[in-house]
Amino acid sequence: MNVLVLGSGQLAQMMALATKPLNIELRAYDVGSKQVINPLAQDQVFGDLASGIEYADFITAEFEHIEHDVLTLCEASGKLRPTSQSIKTGGDRRLEKQLLAQCQADNAQHIIVEDEQSFNAALKELQLPIILKSALAGYDGKGQWRLKSLDQAPSTWLEIADFFAGSTSEIPQGLVAEQMVPFDREVSLVGMRSATGEIKVYPLTENHHTDGVLSVSLALENEEKLQATALEVFTRLTNTLDYVGTLAIEFFQVGDKLLVNEIAPRVHNSGHWTQQGADTSQFENHIRAVCGLPLGGTELLRPTAMINILGEDSVENDILAIAGVAVHWYGKSKRPGRKMGHINVSANTQEQLQQKLVAVAALLPESAFSDIKAYISNLEC
Repeated sequence: MNVLVLGSGQLAQMMALATKPLNIELRAYDVGSKQVINPLAQDQVFGDLASGIEYADFITAEFEHIEHDVLTLCEASGKLRPTSQSIKTGGDRRLEKQLLAQCQADNAQHIIVEDEQSFNAALKELQLPIILKSALAGYDGKGQWRLKSLDQAPSTWLEIADFFAGSTSEIPQGLVAEQMVPFDREVSLVGMRSATGEIKVYPLTENHHTDGVLSVSLALENEEKLQATALEVFTRLTNTLDYVGTLAIEFFQVGDKLLVNEIAPRVHNSGHWTQQGADTSQFENHIRAVCGLPLGGTELLRPTAMINILGEDSVENDILAIAGVAVHWYGKSKRPGRKMGHINVSANTQEQLQQKLVAVAALLPESAFSDIKAYISNLEC
C-alpha cells in the first residue's frame, strides 16, 4: 500500500518511520519545491504532485496550511483523507469557529475581524484583555496580538493593517478577536476516527508552553470526567466533518469545564509521547485510519511525558543513560526557538516519572530550558 503525505517535515518523517513495519510505503509532497520526495532521504526525488497522486492509494496531510489548488487536485482523486474541508477548517480560524458553533462546542467569546470597523466593534463587545489571532497561517504564538489597554488600540491596529496588507494568501486574511480566558491549565486530546466511524482517543495531556511554543506534554491519569467531556467534543467534531485520521483538540480547562482553543486536523506535537507511552503511536494510528486498517491501542501503558527540544541541535549523551528515555531528532538546521526534536520520558509510577524528568532537566542547558526546568520541578505527578 502506498501513501502520499502533503508536507515533508518531521511529522511526515515520523509517519514514515512508524508505518514501515506495516509494509506501507510513504512519500511526501514538499510544498516548497513542489516535488514528491522520500521524507527519510530528502535528496531522493520521485516527481511532481501529479505523479505522487497517481502513485498513492491514499493521500493525507502533515499540516493544515496547504494551497487550496493542491487540496482540490488531491480530493478529485478520491484518495484524500481527511477531506479538504477538514484540512481547510484547521487552517482558518474563522471556519474553525463556525464548526465549533455548529457542534455547540464551548469556546472563548469572540468576534471576527477583517477591517478597522470590525476591529473597533470587537473592542466594544469584548472585555479586555483581548487576544487577536490571525485567521490564516498563525501557529506557535506567531500572528498574535495581546491588547490589555485601549491605549494600545491605535498602534495595534496599524500593525494588524500592515499584516493584512502583506498577506500573500490566496484567501483574504483576517483575525479572530477572543476575550482572554483565565484558565487553570491547557490540555489537549489526540484521537482517531476511521472511515467506518470507529473512534479511539489517547488520554488527555497537560501542556506547558514557552514563549507561545509547546515545551512539555504530560499524559494524564485519573481524569475520567474531563476525559469523557473531551471525548464527547471530539466525537461531535469528527462526526460532523466525517473525519478520517488523527485529529487533536487543544482546550483551556476552567474548573471542571473545557473550552476549545483550537483544532489540528493531523498528528500533533502534544501526541508525540505516544511513541513510548502507548501500544500504538499517533503516527501509526493515523496511517491505519487513512488506509482503512484497524485502529491500534490508545491506552496509557506507563506514565510518560514529552519535552520539546527548542533551538538546540544537541543534548548531553548522558540523557540516554536514564532508563525510559528516548530522544527523537528531526534533522533540522539550528535556529532559535525552532522545534529541533523531542525527548520522551517514561517510568513505572508517576513519582518515578517526575524524578526522571528532573534528572533529564538537570542535563539540559539552563539558557535554553530554564522555563521547562521550573515547570517540571513544580509538577505534582
